[in-house]
Amino acid sequence: MLSTEDFTRFPQQMWEKVLSKVKKAVVFMDDKCAEALHWSGGAAVLLEAGARNLKQFSSFEACGVNEPKAVFVVSSLLKGRTVDVIKDIISLSHFQYCVVFTTVAHSVHLLANNVSAEMEGSPVFGQFEEKLCEWMGNMNYTAEVMHAPVVFAPVSQQLVLTPTFAHLFPLLSPDLEAINAKRPEKKRFGSLADVDVHSLPTELQLEIKSLAAALNSVFEAIGTREESFAVGPMSRIIAGELANHPQAKNRRKTAPNKASIIFVDRTMDLTGAVGHSGDNLVEKILTVLEPLPGHVTDVQVDMLELTGLQRTPHSQNTVAPGCLAQTQSSAAQSLWEAMLTSKHKEGVMEVRRHLVETASKEKLPIKMSMGRVTPEQLCSYVQLFRSSWGALESHCGVLQLGLATAQALRHPHLPRWDACLAFERLLLQALGDSDFPAVLRQLLPLMKPRGGEDSTASGSRSGEDECGPDELILLLVYLYSLADEARPSDPDREEEELEKLERELIGALTLVITRESDLSPLLQELTGCASPEELTTERAHSAVENMFETLRGLSHTRDHLKQLRSVYTASDGVHQATYRPFLRQILEEVFHPDRPECPDIEHMSGGLTDLLKTGFSMFMKVSRPHPSDNPLLFLFLVGGVTPSELRLIKEVVTAHKPGTQVLVLSTRLLRPTDIPELLFTTRRLQPDIGV
Repeated sequence: MLSTEDFTRFPQQMWEKVLSKVKKAVVFMDDKCAEALHWSGGAAVLLEAGARNLKQFSSFEACGVNEPKAVFVVSSLLKGRTVDVIKDIISLSHFQYCVVFTTVAHSVHLLANNVSAEMEGSPVFGQFEEKLCEWMGNMNYTAEVMHAPVVFAPVSQQLVLTPTFAHLFPLLSPDLEAINAKRPEKKRFGSLADVDVHSLPTELQLEIKSLAAALNSVFEAIGTREESFAVGPMSRIIAGELANHPQAKNRRKTAPNKASIIFVDRTMDLTGAVGHSGDNLVEKILTVLEPLPGHVTDVQVDMLELTGLQRTPHSQNTVAPGCLAQTQSSAAQSLWEAMLTSKHKEGVMEVRRHLVETASKEKLPIKMSMGRVTPEQLCSYVQLFRSSWGALESHCGVLQLGLATAQALRHPHLPRWDACLAFERLLLQALGDSDFPAVLRQLLPLMKPRGGEDSTASGSRSGEDECGPDELILLLVYLYSLADEARPSDPDREEEELEKLERELIGALTLVITRESDLSPLLQELTGCASPEELTTERAHSAVENMFETLRGLSHTRDHLKQLRSVYTASDGVHQATYRPFLRQILEEVFHPDRPECPDIEHMSGGLTDLLKTGFSMFMKVSRPHPSDNPLLFLFLVGGVTPSELRLIKEVVTAHKPGTQVLVLSTRLLRPTDIPELLFTTRRLQPDIGV
C-alpha cells in the first residue's frame, strides 16, 4: 500500500538522476536548487558521488584547465539570464563535457517558446545542447540537457516544501485590478474567483504549469491516480492545471494507487499565519534567528559555543553557522520532528532530554537539574562536548538543534512575541463588541517611534518588548484579515470613519518607519531601500499607502465561499472570543463521519467521466469523489504553512480518523513576517522563472 514515506523518498530519487552525472565534475547550482538539496543530504551527497567541487551559479565563477567537466543544476527556464550565466561560465573555463539539469519540464519550455502542440522528443533541449558545444568551442565535445524535478525538500516525515515556488502566492485584489486593466471592459472579471489561467501574465502561467508538471512527475513515480480538490482561486487554477496535464491522462488509466490532494490558498486564513498564538518552538526559532544566506526556510545557528574562541564583534564570521536541516543523524531527525509538531514547552523539554541522554551516553560530566529549562542550562550541556572531538562529531546534529533552541530563548526580540500575542487576544475580544474602526483605533497608541518618551514612561525594557514597525504591520494584517467579523454598524458612517482613521494610521506608521535607525528585511522589501539614509518620507508614505490598499481587500478573501466564511467565534458571555483555524474546519469537513459534501471544497474534473458525473448530478443522485475516499491525503498549502498548523493537522487527523496518512506540501515554512513580504510585493504577477 502507498504511504507518505514513498513520497518523502521521491526527492532523493530525483537527485539520483543528477548524482549519476557528477563524477569528476564541478557542479554549478542556483540558490533554489541548493535549498532543495540542503534538505536532501546537502553538498555531502554530491561529493560522495564523485563531484570535485560545488560552486554558486554565477557569471563570476569559472573552472581551471584541469577541470574539463561541468554539471549545471538550475530552477529556471533555459532562457534569458540563465542562458547568459551558463555561457559566461563556459566561456571563462575549458570544458569538454557539460550537463545541464533544469527543474522546468520540456513541455513548459515549449509553451515559453510559443509552441502549443506536443512534439516528439525534446527539441528545445536538443538545440541547447548544440549551443553548449558552440560555447565550449568544439562541436565534437559532449553536451547533455535534461529535466530533473529536484524542486521538493523533505523537511520532515509530514512536510515537503517546494523552495523553487517559495514566492508563489495567491492573488489579491490589487492583482485583479492589474489583470482587468489589460482586458476590454466587457471582459473584465468581477472577482478573483472568476480568473482563469489564460488571463494571467505569461510568467505566472509558466510557473503554475511548471508546478503542475512537477507534481505530475511525483504521482507518476509513485504510480498514483490523484483526485484533486481546491479551496480558493489560485488553488483552483493549480488543481485545474494538474487535472488537465497532458501526461496525467495516461498515468491515471494505469496507476495502481489512489490518493486525494486538496489545494488551499493561504489567503483563506491569514490570521493564523501572522498571529502569535501558535505556541511552537520552531516558529519562534525561525522568527528570531537570521536566515541562512540564500535560503528561504533554514536559519543560521551560531556555533561559537562549541569552540574555545572568545566572543568578539567579528567572531560570528570565524566559524561557519550551523542549521536546522540535519539529514545525516537519525537522533537529530527525531528531535527535529518533535520540535516541529509539539507545543513550545514540550519541544524545549525534548531538546533538554536529547542533550542529557547524549551527554550521558558519551559519559560526559553532566549536572542534572529539574524544573524550568533555561537557555543557560542548554548551553552548559552543549559546552560539555567541546572536550571530546569524537562526541562532538557524532552528535553535531543534536547539538545544533540544542544551540538553535538556546539562542532563540535568549534572543532580545523574543519578548515581542508575547507582547504581540497579548495584543492579539485583546483585539479578538474587541471584535465582537465594537465596529471595525473602533477596534482598529486601538492600534493608534502603539504607532510611536521606538525609544521615544512614551515608551520610556511605560516601563518598556529598553524596547525589548516594544512593538516596532514589523510587529505593527503584522497586527494590521491580523486585524484586517478579521475585519468582516467585527460587529456591523451604519455602513456609510463606518466607511467615512474608517477612511479618516486610515489616514491617521498611514501618517503615524510613516513616522515610525522613517525614525528607524536600521531597516529590517521586511521594511527593505516594503520600501525598496537598503538603508535609512536612502529612505525619504515621501518614499515611506507611498509604500504605506500601497500597503493599505492591499490591506482593505484582505477581509474579502473568503467572500466567494458558501460555508467556511468565518475564522472567528464571538464571545457568548461564558467563553472568550476565539480564532477558528481554517485548516481545522476543512479537515473536520473532510473527516466528518457523515461525509457531507462541502460546497467550498471543489472537486476538479480530470476527464470526460467526471464531467458526465457533474452533468448527471443536476437531475439525479450521482456519487461524486470525496477527499476521504482514499487512504492517503495530500494537503497543498499555496503560499506557505506554519509549524503550529502542522501540529494542528496531526491532532485533527488523530482525533477524527486515526490511521489516515496525511502529507503536507507547501511552498514554504512560514515565519509571521513572511506574510507581509508576500502580500506587499509585486512579484506575485511576475515571478522570476528566467523568461
